Amino acid sequence: MKILVTGAKGFVGKNLVANLYAIKDEKNKTRPNLVIEEIFEYDLDTKPALLDEFCAQADFVFNLAGVNRPKDNMEFMNGNFSFASTLLDSLKSHNNRCPVMLSSSIQATLIGRYGESDYGKSKLAGEELFFEYGQQTGAQVLVYRFPNLFGKWCRPNYNSVIATFCNNTANDLLITVNDRSTELEFLYIDDLVEEMLDALEGTPHRCHYDGLLLIADENGQYCYVPVTHYVTLGEIEDLLVKFKNQPNTLVMPEIPVDSFASKLYSTYLSYLPESKVSFPLNMHTDDRGSFTELMRTEKCGQFSVNITKPGITKGQHWHNSKWEFFIVVAGKGLIQQRKIGTNEVLNFEVSGERIQAVHILPGYTHNIINQSETENLVTVMWANEAFNPERPDTVFEKVEE
Repeated sequence: MKILVTGAKGFVGKNLVANLYAIKDEKNKTRPNLVIEEIFEYDLDTKPALLDEFCAQADFVFNLAGVNRPKDNMEFMNGNFSFASTLLDSLKSHNNRCPVMLSSSIQATLIGRYGESDYGKSKLAGEELFFEYGQQTGAQVLVYRFPNLFGKWCRPNYNSVIATFCNNTANDLLITVNDRSTELEFLYIDDLVEEMLDALEGTPHRCHYDGLLLIADENGQYCYVPVTHYVTLGEIEDLLVKFKNQPNTLVMPEIPVDSFASKLYSTYLSYLPESKVSFPLNMHTDDRGSFTELMRTEKCGQFSVNITKPGITKGQHWHNSKWEFFIVVAGKGLIQQRKIGTNEVLNFEVSGERIQAVHILPGYTHNIINQSETENLVTVMWANEAFNPERPDTVFEKVEE
């Protein structure tokens, strides 16, 4: 399959093209039915004559080219309608009836035949042009009305509020929120790309519009991405504050898989300057070694790393309710546990050569002994709750007298 992507250097184009190449080069094997022979990239700096050449060969066309922030509003129609007309005329001239996708906007759904903005007018005009083309040629037409987009590589201070907020927060610049209660619909770039790959495989999600309402419909005239998120500007601001503070608090907010928070955090990280990509941790050191807290979570406890010098014993305490995992990743040692009020000692030989997790049981005093004479013992620890100095739940008692 040969694929033409117009607007290939734009936000959506860059993400789509990168994923297409990953499939073409067999670095992404999640789409075994997609065999990509060639990817034609077309953008403003591409020689115009190449468009005709690409249209002659393409088996699928993604038309992502468009104008969002022109100096003159007349450029909306030129960029969003005239280029689409040129593209379709070129396909016609080669009698190429391959499927064609159009990137449109929810602004085209606004009340009135051409919407309420010049941008909306140009997008709706482009849609009508594509539908007419489909009727005339019999080619499959896939028109998507995208809501507010966000994700990595999106240009800040342009047409994405999330890109601007993430960039400013990551770089210690102010963000302005006029109304925290304003709710918008957002579409994450990776969800958009997955839908584009579905479309390539012939399984786009289709819908029709009842006024402004999108209704899933397998026979619908339009297409849509089934995963979007409705979020207020205040919610975005609050999450970004937590993300920014994480290196200081070590608290990772609750971020469920595939949630808006997860996608926002991925986006935020992509705007971090080099100076913030790494950050120091507070190592508590003494003549026995060191203890360093790595991360706290809002609901799933605390992660730490403990380094024990050769011949040293650490621990010698017990907890009423707290439970832990000890995982030795380097060195050789012994973990001992004894139930309070008994003499029986549980012994667990541990080594970085055979990594295992050891439950540290509530009500059992425990220690960890570095049995090496030369190597440090490195232990990754997880506790079900973050340490609270006001309620430490830690009682000193040796395992063995």
